[in-house]
Amino acid sequence: MIDVDYQKVEDWQKLKELKNLLDLSNPPKKLYFQGIWNKGIFANCVAVVGSRKMTDYGARVIEKIIPQLIAQGQTVASGFMYGVDQYAHRVCVESGGKTIAVLGWGIKQKLAGEDLKLAKKIIESGGLVLSEWEDQQGTLWTFPLRNRIVAALCQEVIVVEAAENSGSLITARAAAKLKKTIWAVPGPITSKTSRGTNRLIAGGKAKMWLGENSIQLPLAQNSDPLLQILDAEALTADELARKLKLPVSGIGAELSILLLSGQIIEKGGKYYIADAN
Repeated sequence: MIDVDYQKVEDWQKLKELKNLLDLSNPPKKLYFQGIWNKGIFANCVAVVGSRKMTDYGARVIEKIIPQLIAQGQTVASGFMYGVDQYAHRVCVESGGKTIAVLGWGIKQKLAGEDLKLAKKIIESGGLVLSEWEDQQGTLWTFPLRNRIVAALCQEVIVVEAAENSGSLITARAAAKLKKTIWAVPGPITSKTSRGTNRLIAGGKAKMWLGENSIQLPLAQNSDPLLQILDAEALTADELARKLKLPVSGIGAELSILLLSGQIIEKGGKYYIADAN
């Protein structure tokens, strides 16, 4: 628990300010919070979630994403677990933004060390710490329930890193049921913490986040310029980039996704349409 009073919201008139929560099949009957309740903080909200085993790549992605969201007037929400979630909260506060931390345990549970310092900074910067429980310990079942609240509060969800069975994929599934926009950050196909995000994209379940050039990856061969070029001839990444008038770094992520989805193969440094070789 943080050394500031917590308050309880169980008035449905007030909970209706968070109308997205009412779209859940099992909305919380009450919420406990620390900070100043201001319905404006929920108006433009994006969830940034991901693996507890955040890599250096994931950290760099967060450092790029969060300032962009703050510049757009977005509130950043996440689940306050170590790894991607807490780093998203921290970068948001340090960048002058507001963030909502949704706990997977009761509001009265004691925090210590860096967790306590971060929670205080969130509140001092105008953010909120939320829980649907007063004195519940964190368990295997509380974290998925927490994830549904994160998904419901936000208009969009960005999954930064996720292994195949990451809890952040639960958030993505909950968001999909609520018809929210889901983004995933592509990563190296050799990275365990990118397997979940890459599969979200490859399966058409998420848009591909590439910063300001974020796109919905076209899965149909006749609609993707990269696939159209490879349909005519096998090329290296450098050759593809020149034809598309893009830097190699600008097509690397899409190449990884297309490899993962089986639409192209790589042989001898060149890329081929999968059924063309």
